[in-house]
Amino acid sequence: METLNTILNTVRNMNISSVIDILIVAYLIYRAYKLIIETRAELLLRGIVLILLLIPISYIFNLTMVYTIISKTITIGVLTLVIIFQPEIRRILEHLGRSAFSDRRVLRDADILTKVVNEIVEAVDNLSESKTGALIVIEQDTGLGDISETGTKIDAVVSTALLENIFVPNTPLHDGATIIRGDRISSSGCVLPLTNNKDISKSLGTRHRAALGLSEVSDALVLIVSEETGTISLALNGKLVRNYDKERLQKILVKILTSKIEKKITWKEKIESWLSKKDRISS
Repeated sequence: METLNTILNTVRNMNISSVIDILIVAYLIYRAYKLIIETRAELLLRGIVLILLLIPISYIFNLTMVYTIISKTITIGVLTLVIIFQPEIRRILEHLGRSAFSDRRVLRDADILTKVVNEIVEAVDNLSESKTGALIVIEQDTGLGDISETGTKIDAVVSTALLENIFVPNTPLHDGATIIRGDRISSSGCVLPLTNNKDISKSLGTRHRAALGLSEVSDALVLIVSEETGTISLALNGKLVRNYDKERLQKILVKILTSKIEKKITWKEKIESWLSKKDRISS
């Protein structure tokens, strides 16, 4: 009841600050829902909404037992939800952090970016034709330093020949993932976290599960070549799309990566720009 009174008092005393407050909360709720939609947390969210609706209903209709049980257990329930849905909460917070404060050094030069994409696509296409298994990770805003440390440091310019050589069967690095940062191959033979998603096809092997696992906890682009069929797949944001051909893969990679060049400037860049303007005015 105190919550209802607070809401009513807020509506009566609304001002500009209140409107801004409501809009910020609404935006955060919207972004959170967009991130958990079509995940196991979506069904839970519906259940939470139902329970929250039962609180005022049980109070109004004097359902004492229902009101007492719900009100007394809601605090414990929140703590339980935080523990159970830690991966989803982490994903939301990382997404918000990338959107607002990202300043990671992604490729800003369109010509270099196109060259890197062409080298990667050519290698993936050749690996697909020879049915050579491969797992290639293109780092974006989320840092993958901890993942890189699980493999062997390469630090070489991205090239088709080097990528193909890394995944030659029965060589030391062919089984792990290769991390690409900017226009350089950072490391190879890296171990990726496996997905906990139980709904993916049973026909998918460890490479696909590892690709999905990393895409669930980062914004990395993960390319997979199946050694059984030569099928090319792409994992991004917890989604896996299969059966890419060379042309289609090249277009989607360029589209995603060039959006980083065209995206709006970060808060850090805005502040730096404002400070530089202030210095010029004062001088």
